[in-house]
Amino acid sequence: MSDAPDYRDTVFLPKTDFPMKAGLAAKEPAILDRWARMGLYDRLRRERSGRERFILHDGPPYANGDIHMGHALNKVLKDIIVRSQTLMGKDAPYVPGWDCHGLPIEWKVEEAYRAKKLNKDEVPVAQFRAECRAYADTWVGTQKAQFERLGIMGDWANPYLTMTYDAEAVIAGELLKFAESGQLYRGAKPVMWSPVEKTALAEAEVEYEDIVSTQIDVGFEVASCPEYPDLVGALAVIWTTTPWTIPVNQALSYGEAIDYLHFESAGRRYLVAEPLLPAFTKRTGIAMETFIALAKGPVLEGATALHPMHKLGGFFAKPRPFLAGEFVTTEAGTGLVHMAPDHGEDDFLLCKAHGIDPVFAVQGDGTYRPDWAWLGGQGSVINKKFVAADGPICSDLRETGALLSASDDFQHSYPHSWRSKAKVIFRATPQWFIPMDRADSSLIPDLAMANVDPISGVTPLLTVPLGNGATLRQTALDAIERTRWVPERSRNRIRSMVEGRPDWVISRQRAWGVPIALYVNRQTGEYLTDKAVNARILDAFRAGGADAWFTADHQMLLGADYNLADFEPVNDILDVWFDSGSTHAFVIEARYGEGTRANLYLEGSDQHRGWFQSSLLESCGTRGRAPYDAVLTHGFALDGQGRKMSKSLGNVVDPLKIIGESGADILRIWTASTDYFEDVRIGKEVLATASDSYRKLRNTFRYMLGALDGFTEEERISFDAMPELERYVLARLTALDTELRRAADAFEFNRYLRALTDFANEDLSAFFFDIRKDSLYCDAATDPKRRSYRTVLDILFHALVRYAAPILCFTAEEVWQSRFPSEDGSVHLLEWPELPQLGEDEALMARWTEIRGLRAQVTEAIEPLRREKTVRSSNEAEVMVPSLPLEPHALAEAFIVADVGMADTVSVTRTDKHKCGRCWRHLPDVAADGELCGRCAEVVAHG
Repeated sequence: MSDAPDYRDTVFLPKTDFPMKAGLAAKEPAILDRWARMGLYDRLRRERSGRERFILHDGPPYANGDIHMGHALNKVLKDIIVRSQTLMGKDAPYVPGWDCHGLPIEWKVEEAYRAKKLNKDEVPVAQFRAECRAYADTWVGTQKAQFERLGIMGDWANPYLTMTYDAEAVIAGELLKFAESGQLYRGAKPVMWSPVEKTALAEAEVEYEDIVSTQIDVGFEVASCPEYPDLVGALAVIWTTTPWTIPVNQALSYGEAIDYLHFESAGRRYLVAEPLLPAFTKRTGIAMETFIALAKGPVLEGATALHPMHKLGGFFAKPRPFLAGEFVTTEAGTGLVHMAPDHGEDDFLLCKAHGIDPVFAVQGDGTYRPDWAWLGGQGSVINKKFVAADGPICSDLRETGALLSASDDFQHSYPHSWRSKAKVIFRATPQWFIPMDRADSSLIPDLAMANVDPISGVTPLLTVPLGNGATLRQTALDAIERTRWVPERSRNRIRSMVEGRPDWVISRQRAWGVPIALYVNRQTGEYLTDKAVNARILDAFRAGGADAWFTADHQMLLGADYNLADFEPVNDILDVWFDSGSTHAFVIEARYGEGTRANLYLEGSDQHRGWFQSSLLESCGTRGRAPYDAVLTHGFALDGQGRKMSKSLGNVVDPLKIIGESGADILRIWTASTDYFEDVRIGKEVLATASDSYRKLRNTFRYMLGALDGFTEEERISFDAMPELERYVLARLTALDTELRRAADAFEFNRYLRALTDFANEDLSAFFFDIRKDSLYCDAATDPKRRSYRTVLDILFHALVRYAAPILCFTAEEVWQSRFPSEDGSVHLLEWPELPQLGEDEALMARWTEIRGLRAQVTEAIEPLRREKTVRSSNEAEVMVPSLPLEPHALAEAFIVADVGMADTVSVTRTDKHKCGRCWRHLPDVAADGELCGRCAEVVAHG
């Protein structure tokens, strides 16, 4: 046993109860409970009342399942922003919300019906809607608890739901604003239609998947051609990947600049675009044997052709006109396009311009009308067997000799319903539209002529300008330019979408939603725009919700001035995107005053065609401006290999599982660490990196808590009395503070977190703390250097715990409570730190930048001697450096070495100085190893 004195009791060692092991999964629920007891959110609202307000408006998720990683990424990012704005002293309320109407919820209720072999259409609409409401309410409660567990701070006691009576009344009121200003019409245009769900779909409800379709070449016999009579009897060949549209064909389209080849093969004559002959021959095996003529498209002006099934008579007997179409190209096919105005946008517009209307042959379930002469009552048109090369359509065409080729091998991308995953079709149906431009009434078909039973006639579109003579499209494009888009490139994305989008289809043929509460005149087809009637409708909605429309005394709502026998109530419901697009009205304006708009909308990049756009159009149509000042877009959460998560791949990362095992703060630090403007990855390796970053920050806080044990205001020292190192560190803290503010203002929290962790790891742990541990442990408690260090540690603590709070909301609270325990106190009640104003000292910064550079070189030079065991620690080394920015003893302290001298290059030798038995430094005033240096002797002597 050594006889050397034991000085351990004379050395100050950091002391704290703050555990090194986080144990977040167990601790976080208790912290949530304490926040709930103290009413943290409401207290913040009271304390920040009257301050500058920052409103992040929550885009509503569907209430139809447990949260997934996309939810977690989205909500945590929102919470970080709200907390950072709160930290900067603003009143930053956060009202969470849910989308409760529409197909996602209705589909789930229908699934339960199908499991019981029940038909939803046989259930009273009021009962079905009640079940949808109950289903959504259940999931609202579930998701609410899951979001709160993530540490999301908000008005959870008063969230917004699109299915509350007040919300439904406001949604209906917003629709009536469009109606009263003439920005609404009913017409038949091809829209995305789901035969499985029997409703129109918005583009945002559609996803594209690769499929294999049947491609066919069909010959239409030319019946007349005034410009080129010799063409009569030839087969004008079309190519299509939707064979089911042939029974609805009404015309053929050609390109005026295209060269068409008239040729003969095996006794039959054909007309095909000359550049596409090789591809046609490859598909059909029909090669040109005799060249007849080459002619430009205009020779087809005024020509007609026979439908392959013309012998059926009626609709099919009428010759099909050739129409010039700008959209016809020679990129694929035959250079001739068959026109079915029921099932294509280009088809519809071109045919309508020539007086050809849709015929509505394909029903809502994808079958042909029972009275349709060809394939009546058959289908569905999305059934692969029905449209296959050996299916009924192709078989009938083959019998007529018109089918020139058919193969089930065409691979391409095709739209599907994101809910049912079934293929959708373009289908012309009577729908309600909000126009994007001043409309040409000639494009609105007369539904009274259609072979269906819609309301007679079509409401004329009134082109009431939206202010300054602008259309909705122009107003929206102007609003896009006036909005801040983060990242900036997302401006181009939404601009291009708005520039090219069609009129907004706002009607759905479903049951669960806000009805299009209009009365349409049975004779004129015009909808009623009486403000008194509309007021009664909205009163009924406020009293009984949207359900009131389906059980209403419509004569009472119409009042004495109108006879119900003259009007038909519309029973279509609103596109759910109109619901969510109206949230600014019943959330932002309703809570914070008319005219108030959100500072920020934040969602995934898919919402450029979804919520961002529907909110923009709704607000521009009713208020002439965007509902937001800024829009932030984040990417999608992918697995660790960058793949989309799916149950079939088995690569779904469950946020609830991560929270249960590691805690929400790990997910929060992962969120902040990602470049979330792009798609982000999450997996074991990614989470391990996040955990490592978390551990380093936690250890930084733990060290500060221990080093500040017993610190009092009496110990604090003035800044002008501090050594250079402390003043330098405070200057670095000031630079960090500026960087964090800029990053928070830019919503760049990966930059924010990186700056914070780099400062904690490099400026503090590896530098400042390392250098000053000797002073902390061994200097007298009254020593100005030690007091200076502890004073700066206190400043650092107060700053860093605040900086970390928006991201590590639970850990920052644990840290704060560890030092300042209080049942009703919280780090989240604090504001951005006020740092000491030291003024700029360029010479100081330059000197310590040089010292840190030299220190890195010295550390690198010592490492080989450490590996060779020439020295065991840097304290045993003496170094030579090319410059001395400080006195040698001060540099020795900064480098944590025995001595420093000057030479041309950095070099290291083992010191021959003796080691102090208390501070373990090798110093010239230590007489022998184990004895005390002068400083330690004095500290020990004075207790």
